[in-house]
Amino acid sequence: MPDLSSLDLAQVLPFVLIGFAAQVVDGALGMAFGVISNTALLWIGVPPAAASAGVHTVEAFTTAVSGISHVAHRNVNWRLFFRIMIPGVIGGVLGAYVLSNIDAAVAKPFILAYLVAIGGYLLWRGLRYPPTQREPKVVEPLGLVGGFLDAAGGGGWGPVVTSNLLVQGASPRTTIGSVNTAEFFLTVTISVTFLTQLGWAAFTMATVGLLIGGVLAAPFGAMLAKRVPAKTLMLLVGTVLIVTSLFGLWRALHG
Repeated sequence: MPDLSSLDLAQVLPFVLIGFAAQVVDGALGMAFGVISNTALLWIGVPPAAASAGVHTVEAFTTAVSGISHVAHRNVNWRLFFRIMIPGVIGGVLGAYVLSNIDAAVAKPFILAYLVAIGGYLLWRGLRYPPTQREPKVVEPLGLVGGFLDAAGGGGWGPVVTSNLLVQGASPRTTIGSVNTAEFFLTVTISVTFLTQLGWAAFTMATVGLLIGGVLAAPFGAMLAKRVPAKTLMLLVGTVLIVTSLFGLWRALHG
């Protein structure tokens, strides 16, 4: 674990700001904290497994605060919550084990290319909003795949689950709230799994900074998800998904 007695504010502050900005986006749109934070850790040379473990440990705290905020603002569809949470936890354990023991980077460019396409489709749907609201049919497999990719890729729960539920016609506000609240149980499970595989080596000063910024920002995202119009949410989700996935795809192909 990092020595908090020697905490250097100048060293930690950039990660506090990254954590704050990433969590505001994540709480409002149901995605991006893992992608943004994980990218920042990889940039400073943290190994992929340790970066994913550190980000998920931070998310265990930020998603707790974010989930409570979404419940308070009545952004959660409880039936949808349980349908994605249980398979998500199972997929998360499998993904954390895989990343801790083998290289799962081979499939990453294909997943990111798929998410870029989904983002484009969400933009198109957002421009034509309001589409027909309907109960999503493919839910449990999304939770399983989203949980696995989130652990194995250091981020992916929000982009995979939120975007695909929106494509199926689910309400943007309750989808974002339900996915964010379920993510708490996913991140706790993934963090415990990483701890059994990696020990405390994953925790750095960067992790501390992300934690501080993320927890401070967590209540604001739920507030925005409740107040921003559904069409705007749909367009923002599509835009963030395209930008983050294209950036990740470029890094995967040129890394």
